[in-house]
Amino acid sequence: MGGFECSTQRLLSGKRLNVTAATGHDKFAVADYQRLQQQGIYTVREGLCWHLIEQSPEKYDFSSALPIIRAARDTKMQVIWDLFHYGWPDDIDIFSPEFVSRFGNMARAFMELLTEETDQTPFVTPVNEISFIAWAAGDVAYLNPFARGRGDELKIQLIKAAIAAIESVWEVNPRTRIVHLDPVINIIPHPDKPEERDEAEGYRLSQYQAWDMLAGRFCPELGGQEKYLDIIGVNYYDRNQRIHNEGPIKYNDPLYRPFRELLQEVFERYGRPLFVSETGAEDDFRPVWFNYVCTEVVAAMKAGVPIEGICLYPIVNHPGWDDDRHCHNGLWDYCNESGDREIYQPLADELQYQRQQIELLMKSHK
Repeated sequence: MGGFECSTQRLLSGKRLNVTAATGHDKFAVADYQRLQQQGIYTVREGLCWHLIEQSPEKYDFSSALPIIRAARDTKMQVIWDLFHYGWPDDIDIFSPEFVSRFGNMARAFMELLTEETDQTPFVTPVNEISFIAWAAGDVAYLNPFARGRGDELKIQLIKAAIAAIESVWEVNPRTRIVHLDPVINIIPHPDKPEERDEAEGYRLSQYQAWDMLAGRFCPELGGQEKYLDIIGVNYYDRNQRIHNEGPIKYNDPLYRPFRELLQEVFERYGRPLFVSETGAEDDFRPVWFNYVCTEVVAAMKAGVPIEGICLYPIVNHPGWDDDRHCHNGLWDYCNESGDREIYQPLADELQYQRQQIELLMKSHK
């Protein structure tokens, strides 16, 4: 799979991001999809720009999404739509009840449009990375609204919003599949600090809170039910394992827990369809990291964990959120005026090699 970076948050400077536009994907979606298909990729992740869609309360303008909807329909691409990717209209307080109701109404309007435009089974991610947003925007003031000490409160808001959105899209199209994405992590104490074991394990287990809340297993008063937990996507990068209160663990460190074990733990806990919804790296490390992730996915599949796909994310290079630096983290680079993009051949070669390995594995299991 390929994921188009689509963040829309406001920065502390006041600048509003729109990475879909910054990468030129909004203008060249058809060409981008044709490129992906040449590499054997037929499923993509995309995101809505809610701040553009609802510039006045309850009045919707989907002109920012329509070209992508139609490009996907015309090229027969399967899209997993993020309804909320870090950004929302400026007139809404994310901590207010209005946030939940407005989001549910926007989700309904989007599903009405999507159902009119295409007869494919819709795939929708109500809120991208609930756990990450709660931490980054509610605890450490990295993302808007730049709060501290409100992470739990924000997580509850996002759970309520996700449930409202799910009910709204199911009202319009009961066939809609719901996809929930969050990072999977591993946090361990420093070997010399065994007294930190319980605290580190508490942080590690917190990665499951959002999914548990959606399923009604934790804080059932929020309205969660098992039916809301449909498909699970795990986001996984080379910085997702850490020594508690210290830095990341490198993937070749003896302390590093194999990714296959993290996948197995998620599957055993929830028993839901599972895929790697984001993975990638920067610069020359791109093919090395992709090799590691795919090798671990194959190992997990051989151990009986059904993995439905692996999403290269982002699929095209984009400007850095905070500094506009040219991030070399995609399979393709920035586009020129005619929409052409240069491919990063070492990653393309690794992608094709891994496709062959996984296809051989699938054949052997038939």
